[in-house]
Amino acid sequence: MFKTLKITLALFSLVALTIAPLVYADHAEKAAFFEEITIVGNKDRARMMPGSAHFIADDELEVFNYADIQQILRQVPGVNLQLEDGYGLRPNIGIRGVQTERSGRIMLLEDGVPVAPAPYAASSAYYFPTAGRMYSMEVLKGPAAITEGPNTIGGAINMISTPIPEQAEGKVIAEIGGDATTRVHAAYGSTGSNGFGYLLETHQWKSDGFQSIDGSNNDTGLNIKDYTVKLSYAPDDSRHALELKYQYAAQESNQSYLGITDADFRADPYRRYSASQNDLMVTEHNQLILRHEFSLSDRASITTTAYNNEHARSWYKLAKLANVGPEKIIADINKGTTLYSDAALQAILLGSDSGPGDVAIKDNNRDYYSRGLSVKLDWLIEGNTASQDIEVGVRYHQDEEDRLQRTDKYTQTSQTLVLDSLGVTGGKGNNRVVQAEAVALYVKDAITFGSLVVTPGVRFEDIDLERLDWSEIPRNSSPGVKANSVSAVLPSIGLIYNISDNLSLLAGAYNGFGTPTTTDGVKEEDAINIEVGGRYQRDDLLIELIAFSSDYANLVGECTASSSTSDCDIGDQFNGGKASVQGLEFQFSNHYSLSDMTTLPVSVVYTYTDAEFNSTFGGEFFGDVTKGDPIPYIPENQLALTAGLEHGAYQLNVSLNYVDAVCVKASCEGFEKTEASTVLDVVGHYQVSDRLGVFLKVENLTEEADIVARQPKGARPNKPRTATIGLRYDF
Repeated sequence: MFKTLKITLALFSLVALTIAPLVYADHAEKAAFFEEITIVGNKDRARMMPGSAHFIADDELEVFNYADIQQILRQVPGVNLQLEDGYGLRPNIGIRGVQTERSGRIMLLEDGVPVAPAPYAASSAYYFPTAGRMYSMEVLKGPAAITEGPNTIGGAINMISTPIPEQAEGKVIAEIGGDATTRVHAAYGSTGSNGFGYLLETHQWKSDGFQSIDGSNNDTGLNIKDYTVKLSYAPDDSRHALELKYQYAAQESNQSYLGITDADFRADPYRRYSASQNDLMVTEHNQLILRHEFSLSDRASITTTAYNNEHARSWYKLAKLANVGPEKIIADINKGTTLYSDAALQAILLGSDSGPGDVAIKDNNRDYYSRGLSVKLDWLIEGNTASQDIEVGVRYHQDEEDRLQRTDKYTQTSQTLVLDSLGVTGGKGNNRVVQAEAVALYVKDAITFGSLVVTPGVRFEDIDLERLDWSEIPRNSSPGVKANSVSAVLPSIGLIYNISDNLSLLAGAYNGFGTPTTTDGVKEEDAINIEVGGRYQRDDLLIELIAFSSDYANLVGECTASSSTSDCDIGDQFNGGKASVQGLEFQFSNHYSLSDMTTLPVSVVYTYTDAEFNSTFGGEFFGDVTKGDPIPYIPENQLALTAGLEHGAYQLNVSLNYVDAVCVKASCEGFEKTEASTVLDVVGHYQVSDRLGVFLKVENLTEEADIVARQPKGARPNKPRTATIGLRYDF
């Protein structure tokens, strides 16, 4: 009843705000859906946002044609990445020092709609959209991200799918590369004179993988099938516009959480132990979006979006050897101790025969849904001395994670796993439903006074969480119940002062927020965030320098299988106390004209981050933390250099990425640190005709093999040297 009242009040507030502009409805214009699914819109608008915002356009994505979102985001300052599988299937992304694990502390969207499986109930992104099919991308930081939530401390990433074209056209991009990797991306669509448009699209990606498993012929690759259908109806003489999008993706990936010891990494960084031979992730994802825009006038519009995401996953992977986590066994081997495991268990991990049922493999089986309804008002008011660009949005959202898991027992004989017994489905932590219901409301007003743009804003989040735990199946008995209700009012303000047509100064402050938990005694994540800087732009030249800081009242850690923390229950969260993040973002880009036919594009992106705990404490998740210890997986220095040479039909581009070594634990002792990594990619294009182009790409040209992660469960490498040849045909 109380929730219904809050929803009614939120919708009433929106209606009240829309009454005023209704008088302009006689001058309606055709809706532009591409503008509605974007937050930034384009590069020029990004540089006028009330905060730091970056737009990656389609022509930029086409240069290297990456399928890995982590490779794409290297060109955005302030983004932190924790590599894991080499393909970016389940990336770990943070922004401005927020924790990277499973991208659970940033807001992920596709076409402006939340896309994580359950962004409130279980924010870890075990599903991530296929980056290779995206048309463009937006990254928002600072006050620019006030429109997106609930996780607002770091920022938001909006991935924009292929739009319906205005005329009949299509494309096919096909490539083949090392490790039997193939990828095809095809799309075709049109918009008729009657206003009806459509798009058909598919993205198919296969690979045998770059790792090899001891004693097994199983590959370590992937098979992803992705399909998208869009329909739209927007006649020129109508104030209404409709778009329907359906997207389906199925994935099989022979990916494991099991890494290897440092000694084995030095001998062969691409080795996988035999105990991981049955590890397999299977997922299925469905997304449905219905969007309607009503043009009140040439200065006002209302957009209504209904969405439904459903995601199912089963990740069958090594859990324990004789009740000891493999991460502890690897730690013992690295340190030359037997603190957690004896010599026999260490031998089993490295391939020796085991006792009956000593190898435990868990079916991490979960179903998710995420659905909601949002309404947004855009209203431009122009006055004699000032103008206002008002944006108001309200969203009602529900999501759920349903886990029903079991652990099977195997015996390892001659590096082959033989089933010993099937486990019992359910049990502690394996028979659980977490549900969330939320209402979010925001108001943002960009007020322009001559050269000064002031953008005050406020976001309101009201969240109800409930966690149901059963001890057995079927779920006939009364479950254990944990619940939490949190409301947050999050103000923000952004300032831009245009000193000249080319030079601007910016500043902003906002109250950031992280999704709450049902864990007893754990506070929601909260931080005060500030940024200040400037940007200079003239033609193709861009120089931007921004300093940022986040002052956490409470940093929160979450127990997950990928965190390699065995002394906690999956899903539980822990207080990390006060913490601080300070940093600097720098970006330089320009196109130099060497002759009438030759240009040299150059880009430099640098990020400095100092992230540390501000208190001393001990705990089962963070371990023993001393004030001043670093926040894990946040590199101090990151540098991305890109350069190209374009001459007529020929184009050559290089990308050099450097990332500092990072601490994987706050104590950062011994084997709790990764290695610094420098990776060079090169791609050459030749435009055969107006419609046909061919390319040759080599990733990691210098064959660098570094320990880029130690979680989950052992040392993990970056992707090795990989050559790819491909073509693009437009029609």
